[in-house]
Amino acid sequence: MNSFLSRLHEQRSQKADLIDATLNRAAEENRDITDVETANVAALAKEIEKLDERIAQVTDIETRKAAAAEMAKRVDGSTSEARAASPARVTREERTYRPDGEHSFIRDAFAAQINGDFDARERISRHMSEEKIEKRDVGTAAFAGLVVPQFLTDLAAPYARAGRPVADRVRKHSLPANGMTLSISKVTTGSAVAEQTEGSAVQETNMDDTKLDISVKTIAGQQNVSRQALERGTGIDSLVMADLASAYHTLLDSNVVAEIVSSAGQSVTYTDASPTVAELYPKLLDAVQKVQTTFFGGPNVIICHPRRLAFVLAAVDSTNRPLAVPAPNGPMNAVATGAGSVQYGNSGYSIAGLPVITDANVATNLGDGTNEDVILVGNLQEAHLWESNGSPFMLRFEDVKSAELEVKMVVYGYAAYTANRYPNAWAKITGTGLVTPTF
Repeated sequence: MNSFLSRLHEQRSQKADLIDATLNRAAEENRDITDVETANVAALAKEIEKLDERIAQVTDIETRKAAAAEMAKRVDGSTSEARAASPARVTREERTYRPDGEHSFIRDAFAAQINGDFDARERISRHMSEEKIEKRDVGTAAFAGLVVPQFLTDLAAPYARAGRPVADRVRKHSLPANGMTLSISKVTTGSAVAEQTEGSAVQETNMDDTKLDISVKTIAGQQNVSRQALERGTGIDSLVMADLASAYHTLLDSNVVAEIVSSAGQSVTYTDASPTVAELYPKLLDAVQKVQTTFFGGPNVIICHPRRLAFVLAAVDSTNRPLAVPAPNGPMNAVATGAGSVQYGNSGYSIAGLPVITDANVATNLGDGTNEDVILVGNLQEAHLWESNGSPFMLRFEDVKSAELEVKMVVYGYAAYTANRYPNAWAKITGTGLVTPTF
């Protein structure tokens, strides 16, 4: 299974797990699911349906490739004509640009635009056609740029920097093709009902709403690359592109986390000159109940900096036994449990039954001493992220440094994000109890 298809299956599994968690929580509490939970489940189901369609498309492509490769193996290669034809069939079934391929996307893009290289143009054209077929993104070709091959961004985005562990888990939407502002209606006064005595007027309260405007942000970066590096370097082009892509994803994730912090409608203050996990734990449960009391739906995640989870995991009781243990079944009075297998976007641990996402983009310079971090407790379905369909990256070569034999490489994308649709779906824990931990 290729990495793109694996990622689709992983996204589908994550959304299915959120649905299961919502339904299981309602069953455990012996109640029906709330209106908010119903809307969340419906939205997740719709996203799963789109992912299923996408998985079917990509699976069909992979099946055809496998069938073509198998057919090519059976072709009689005894004559020179057959030997020449057989590899041609196989080559056309492979992606034009791939990690183990002989051609470089960046080098071809440079050669096609600056040098007018016909072969490079043909490979770029074939690559763009592959992107249209696989991503169903007809709008990309309208821009004065190119769609970067997925493997160039996949290799670095999650690893070179902090990546986007939170941005990958929030509620996703496709960014509209036009406009720099998104507007959604936000009800501020709801209807009302009351008991009616016979012959008296029925309760009437007019609904009122306000407009929530969300700005579309442009995230961009550039790098000047020497012509010598592009034409004669080994791996330089991929390294530059991957680094720009990594920086893009990390900044987007940092902005999403900052939006959740600034929009959180509930606050818990943890003031402590000598912080301990035992004193922090009630604050986490206070944040949980505040979300449940005001949002009328349950939180489904805890987001914190890696150092804060490490603080929890390092805690021991009076007999030096760890308060957080790696086995989810069997521990007595454990603060946290988990498999202990850290994965991208998943710490492997849960606290109070909520999965913990560790994100190094969480600020650690808060408070008067600029050494405090923040813990977020909330519902990922009420953190919204709009991104451009298909790849958010566009590559342009600007002939502004030709006198220095340099080429300008630019990566940019558009995104919008908000956690202000239901601010009370999020609570933040701040205070002196969250200063830099010691171990």
